[in-house]
Amino acid sequence: MTLDTRDIYVTALKNTHALEMQALQIMERQVERLQRYPEMEDALRRHIEETHGQRTRLEEALQAVGDSPSALKEGFLGIVGNMMAIGHTPAQDEILKNTYANHAFENFEIAAYESLLTITEAAGQRGSITGFQQSLKEEEAMARRVRELVGPTTRRYLELTISGEKADR
Repeated sequence: MTLDTRDIYVTALKNTHALEMQALQIMERQVERLQRYPEMEDALRRHIEETHGQRTRLEEALQAVGDSPSALKEGFLGIVGNMMAIGHTPAQDEILKNTYANHAFENFEIAAYESLLTITEAAGQRGSITGFQQSLKEEEAMARRVRELVGPTTRRYLELTISGEKADR
């Protein structure tokens, strides 16, 4: 079976859409547990809104080629996203583990958008490039923000833990 550039483009759109749905699952679960870390909570809340816009851009690109998101991929990645979001909850240092995972996930999304942009150009779908470039910039900004919050989040975790307070959320 030979795939053409359009098929590869549609697959990349579906994969990236499913990835964004997974990101939403992870962030929405985490934000519920960040009362003691307002800077991280604020960053995640803002990025949740951006992610909704990214999802919409991907859906519009899929509609433009007469296709739609993959229910199978989204269902599977939704389960994975929920498992990832609750995976660190029993840990005393949940906030630290989530911060590391968030930084890694944002960089994963950056790579996905860089690849999607290359595929978009190869497929001749120029109408979607600006939107995907915006999504890439949002992911890069969030990766920077999470990286900037590693130190302050770790200091807050230390303060809470040393003082005997609950530090996991």
